[in-house]
Amino acid sequence: MISEWFQRVGSSVPRGFSRYFILELLKKKAHTGKEIINYAVEQSNGIWKPSPGLIYPLLGRLLDEGLIEESKDGRYQLTKKGAETAQDVDKVNEIVKKQLDVLFRLGNVGRFVAIDVLEKISTMGSILSSNFANMTEDETKKYKEFLELELKKIQNIDGKKKGKEIKIE
Repeated sequence: MISEWFQRVGSSVPRGFSRYFILELLKKKAHTGKEIINYAVEQSNGIWKPSPGLIYPLLGRLLDEGLIEESKDGRYQLTKKGAETAQDVDKVNEIVKKQLDVLFRLGNVGRFVAIDVLEKISTMGSILSSNFANMTEDETKKYKEFLELELKKIQNIDGKKKGKEIKIE
């Protein structure tokens, strides 16, 4: 999964990716910081070599946010809150993937719109990931409503091109 992503994007790692990489990896089993670094190098075929200066402070922030916990043997694992956050990220990724598939089928216009949407989502994702622990329930709800509204717009554009309007529940 991750190695396929690196083959598509090359050496550019988007801001905030490391955070999602760690959450995704820890969904499977607990790891030490060194194991996380080694796995990143292995999965990227040596393209991405996150330094301890990136990984350990990030692990500290994830600990502070209550998304992970450290066991006595130095391994990090997801907390219940971390597992829920990882599931939410998976849901958003699935929605975005479906929408991008639709946009890419629309040809050049769809590609242009898809790139624009990706940039907006990437920016928003970075902001959300760095502020997630400090967000109120109301702020989280507003971001969710905004994303759902934008996805509805994209589906309606596609539906109109096919001669029908699609409703999202």
